[in-house]
Amino acid sequence: MSASIQRPALIVADHWRDYQLLDCGDGMKQERWGPYTLVRPDPQIIWPRRGATEAITGSSQWKNWDGFYHRSEQGGGQWEYRKPLPEHWKISYESLGLTFRIHPTSFKHTGLFPEQAVNWDWFSARIKAARAAGRTVNVLNLFGYTGAATCAAAAAGASVCHVDAAEGMVKWCRENAALSGLAEAPIRYITDDCLKFVRRELKRGRRYDAIIMDPPTYGRGSGGEMWKLEDNLWPLLRDCRELLSEQPLFFLINAYTARLSPTVVANLLSELLHGRKGTITAGEVGLPVQSDGKILPCGIYGRWEA
Repeated sequence: MSASIQRPALIVADHWRDYQLLDCGDGMKQERWGPYTLVRPDPQIIWPRRGATEAITGSSQWKNWDGFYHRSEQGGGQWEYRKPLPEHWKISYESLGLTFRIHPTSFKHTGLFPEQAVNWDWFSARIKAARAAGRTVNVLNLFGYTGAATCAAAAAGASVCHVDAAEGMVKWCRENAALSGLAEAPIRYITDDCLKFVRRELKRGRRYDAIIMDPPTYGRGSGGEMWKLEDNLWPLLRDCRELLSEQPLFFLINAYTARLSPTVVANLLSELLHGRKGTITAGEVGLPVQSDGKILPCGIYGRWEA
């Protein structure tokens, strides 16, 4: 008997205190990151800003902001600051006792995707339940970025292997772990191409009880290897299947490419885990908009759980 597939579902990260999506419209979003308010572009926001009498562009869109990211017609962009901001600051996700370093980067990101908190809550509960039942839990986090999911899994009691091709992101993960009181937690920090690392783990005979991955649409490995999601995701998934322990807990895929549907991710998991009992759920992750109650979609997910 194979896993059952549930209908695509929208899940919303609505337990934040230090972060809020204050408002959005006209291609931009206004967010509170702890003590600072940032305005950034978002391609999903194609509706007008409520209360605006005409299409507004530029820094006049909202009066209340500390940093505003302006896109360049040549690609990329730059931040405008009304006052000098610290190079980085901290925010906490109190539900799980986690603290993260926030740093506005030249490519508009801040080092954290707050919508993923709804996934941290989900897998943390499963790890804690397994630990309470006396199990040890080994988690592999691929394309781990700055390590928010790694910290959440470690805080729940798992041993975690964090893998990312960018050395700077792996260092940032170490810093987030230390800020969250996890400096001595059983976390392996690996800078490597994810596919190559997985294949080496297979040769070593390692096994994992859960796998988390956030594959990019395009990317390069630590040795310059090209990654293209449509071509490389299935071979990676296939190898990851061989890394699963005899009684795995869950498999989580996150994706931000607009070309990928949640149903596609569900189908991938169904094919990947054919013959295993359990439940597959897929859908969108989103953030609540404080000004008007809308939900901003921020990507898709697919989950298999035993």
